[in-house]
Amino acid sequence: MHSKLNVIWIDAVTCYGCTHSFLNYKEISSLFDKVNFLYHPLFLSDDFEIKNCNLLIVEGALKNNYPRLGFSLNELISKLFFKADKILALGTCAVYGGMFGEGIMYNKELKGKYYKCKDKIINLPGCPPHPDWIAYVINMISENKAIALDEFNRPQDIFAYTSHMGCIRNEYFEWKIDSENFGTKEGCLFYYQGCQGPFTHSSCNKLLWNEVSSKPRAGTPCFGCTEPSFPKDELFKTDTFMGIPANIPLGVSKRAYLTLSGIAKSLNNERLSVQLIEYECGDKNENK
Repeated sequence: MHSKLNVIWIDAVTCYGCTHSFLNYKEISSLFDKVNFLYHPLFLSDDFEIKNCNLLIVEGALKNNYPRLGFSLNELISKLFFKADKILALGTCAVYGGMFGEGIMYNKELKGKYYKCKDKIINLPGCPPHPDWIAYVINMISENKAIALDEFNRPQDIFAYTSHMGCIRNEYFEWKIDSENFGTKEGCLFYYQGCQGPFTHSSCNKLLWNEVSSKPRAGTPCFGCTEPSFPKDELFKTDTFMGIPANIPLGVSKRAYLTLSGIAKSLNNERLSVQLIEYECGDKNENK
């Protein structure tokens, strides 16, 4: 039997969204059987002291002269960083800096303070990360299993996908049939609503939230919260040039995208078009 994983969880500049996501993990009791929290700001914590640990979890962005536990935040992280076997940058703020500061490894897409120590860092972006993602990392580390990482030090098992994969609106995307309103059940949210699904690495539409839903399923575009560009300006807008999206979905050449788009528009999928018209007309009638 493995000994428990000793974890110190530090709150940097954060809204505690990652902690709340973690507490929503459906099998959290099994995780507590594997983890010994030496410190967590909200639960199961003794008095804080700087000590060695197997895993240091940092939730939130770094910021100069931000007070934490008797230290400035950056001083505290520096003292703990080299006493930990592994570091988990938890959430988009901890990974890229978010809106508040800089991340552990990155300041947006630029190299951050601890980039040179990337061999011991695992990045788990998301606003917040899915609770199953957090549990996956903790379980793998507790069982001393290697986690394959991508170029941003994110677990490949989670971030090899795009949010677009598994989206129930993919057929509308392929046929370029677009919804002009939020909250609809029909139509693609990419062209008019700024959906970032084709550019966003995550498994959100494959691994549903609360095992029920995702943003596109609820009629809201993906915000791209796992990427360094989040939050982007004009969140609900897709930039276009002469009617063509300025950014082409990942893995597709511009020529191929334009060719496929032209074919889809010329052929016209009447079944899907009728579904969208019927839905939007019904919605308008209900609002009269």
